[in-house]
Amino acid sequence: MHICMDKLDWSLIPSLLAVAKHGSLSAAARESGVSQPTLGRHVAEAEARLGLVLFARTPRGLVPTDACLALLPAARAMAEAAYALGLAAAGREVRLKGAVRLTASRIVSAHILPPILARLRATEPEIEIDLVPSDRVENLLHREADLALRMARPVQPDLIARHLADLPMALYATPGLLAQHGTPKTRDDFLRLPFVGFDRDDTILRLMAGLGAPRRREDFAVRCDDQLVYWQLVRAGLGVGGMQKVVGDADPAVTRLPPIVQLPALPVWLCAPPTLRGTPRVARVWDFLVAALAVPVGPKLNKS
Repeated sequence: MHICMDKLDWSLIPSLLAVAKHGSLSAAARESGVSQPTLGRHVAEAEARLGLVLFARTPRGLVPTDACLALLPAARAMAEAAYALGLAAAGREVRLKGAVRLTASRIVSAHILPPILARLRATEPEIEIDLVPSDRVENLLHREADLALRMARPVQPDLIARHLADLPMALYATPGLLAQHGTPKTRDDFLRLPFVGFDRDDTILRLMAGLGAPRRREDFAVRCDDQLVYWQLVRAGLGVGGMQKVVGDADPAVTRLPPIVQLPALPVWLCAPPTLRGTPRVARVWDFLVAALAVPVGPKLNKS
């Protein structure tokens, strides 16, 4: 089947790729940041321009037709070329001013980065920061962000990455919960405590299994995958929860539990596309973050 791609406006192609990837307008809107009505208009316009039906409307969502599947490789190639062009152009920027888009986890964005960014802005007032709190892994090569702080070693190829630190973790509970259930002195005491669990994330289940005390999802009466909300549930006394010590130790609403169970430290990696790493404003923010995070973040952060 021959499909004439030159009938398509470039602005329609990212929308088609997003809808084809996610199978629904709502999911594509969440990831792309484009509204559902706009995505719907883009799909309809693309179909009208090509004279083809690109998606079958089914109860399960939007399913790419054979015609759509035939044009997806060319559409992806066009998108990759556009991203590469944008990166190359951005890498030629020579001014120590302008916007830098930084993404980090919601916990890091809310609790660790604000004072660091305040110092950065005081030092470099012509550099603007677009902070993107997100627990998903943004594609830096697609310019979803210029810099990323990630809590795991990056697996995306063709990135410059630097390991900055390992943030120690601990378990916390409110004084009220410990008064009710007792401060644990033994491993058995610890395992009898109520915990705030995760919903779809299986990290806690794997941790418990590793301790020889397997649990089911249903064993946690309150569950949440959003780390920022999860911490608020712990602070409200709904159960024990893990947190970075730099955050938990500074919070008067909770008490750190005795180290009966050791949680693994959380690695901090700073990543950037190689074409942007040398851009003066991106390089300045990179260096500032390295200086701020490659040493203790606050007086309560240590390696213990």
